[in-house]
Amino acid sequence: MLNDHMHILQLCPRVPYPPHDGGAIAMYDVAAGLVGAGHRVTLLAINTPKHRQPADALAHLGPNLRLELVDVDTDISAAKALKNLLFSRQPYNVERFISPAVGERLLGILRTEQVDIVQMEGTFVAWYAELLGRQHGADFRVPPLVLRAHNVENTIWHMLARRETNPLKRVFLQTMTSRLEAFERRYLRQFDAVAAITEADADRLRALHCPEPVVFIPAGVELSRVQANPAAQPRPRTLFMIGSLDWLPNQEGVEWLLREVWPTLHAEMPDVELHIAGRNAPAHLLAPRTDNVFLHGFVESAAEFMQQYDLMLVPLLSGGGMRVKIIEGLALGKAILSTRLGAEGIAVRDGHDIVLRDSPADWLAALRTWARGELPVRELGTEAALTAATLYDNRQVVQRFIDLYEQLLLPAPAGTPAHSPPA
Repeated sequence: MLNDHMHILQLCPRVPYPPHDGGAIAMYDVAAGLVGAGHRVTLLAINTPKHRQPADALAHLGPNLRLELVDVDTDISAAKALKNLLFSRQPYNVERFISPAVGERLLGILRTEQVDIVQMEGTFVAWYAELLGRQHGADFRVPPLVLRAHNVENTIWHMLARRETNPLKRVFLQTMTSRLEAFERRYLRQFDAVAAITEADADRLRALHCPEPVVFIPAGVELSRVQANPAAQPRPRTLFMIGSLDWLPNQEGVEWLLREVWPTLHAEMPDVELHIAGRNAPAHLLAPRTDNVFLHGFVESAAEFMQQYDLMLVPLLSGGGMRVKIIEGLALGKAILSTRLGAEGIAVRDGHDIVLRDSPADWLAALRTWARGELPVRELGTEAALTAATLYDNRQVVQRFIDLYEQLLLPAPAGTPAHSPPA
């Protein structure tokens, strides 16, 4: 190993704790994995109102992880959104995370400590790469910068805009899409390496002219956290979904399922139940229902919730990145019905360890097969658990990050600056 004890500065758009949703899990598991592998991590996090955590939130990971918090009000406000739309060129969903206080704390750490790698978690903190790129001639060295691209944000918004039927909403979504693409084209080029979470995203990032190396490093899961309980028996004739319901692609998917699939299925099989878990559901989804659809809101243990019910549903129509909840479902040995886009970037095969269908008619056909007891639920689950253990164990994922850092820390040819200024 080139460097036995690296110091990694991980810049996060929120405190990745507790590890309940995909974004938090992806950030937390890498930080915990790096510490477990003997490295030091300074985790500089924007402490948002929505995900506010105390200063000791990650103390359980031991002394080699230091959490630095900067309070920033990232809450969405109609007035700020309108001001942004009229007077800014930045995408509003990125502008909320740009803070002089965060920039100062970042520069302060780099001025006073020996940091080997700076890893920025996602597009929402990519602006800070340009801040560091402007430090040439400063009194400290800027380490290699790694972007971990959780999503290629403009592709998600493009898909949402394309399907939006409300003209005003569509104009807003199209504006955000074009601003996000311009932002990603400018800022993602300023990194020394980009870690894409799927192969498809790696291709999208190369199309944005991100610098090489653009490497594919999937999200992993700490398998000890999602161990199946052999005593847990799922309730028969139950379906379930789980995911943050304040994320627009998840909202869109739930609404599609309830509009295009569920009425027919419920009419044919009124005893089948659909259970939906996820935080911050919009008001219209929370209205009382009489069609065997149950909304659970936020659940403390995803693994416990998932093991209560039979077939997992992932009705995703827009998105990039990778559904960590699918990896958790695989690890728990769940049979899963997903759209192809929902499972994008995950090494699963239709009919082997997952069922992939796209149209409402095809979803209904698959669900009828399941309801007749003709879907090989047990066999799909067995293969799913094997896929998770073989490919998505967090230790393998962390090792790929360590390999990337070591590649970036190899001595540069004579005359090459430590960090190239932005183009």
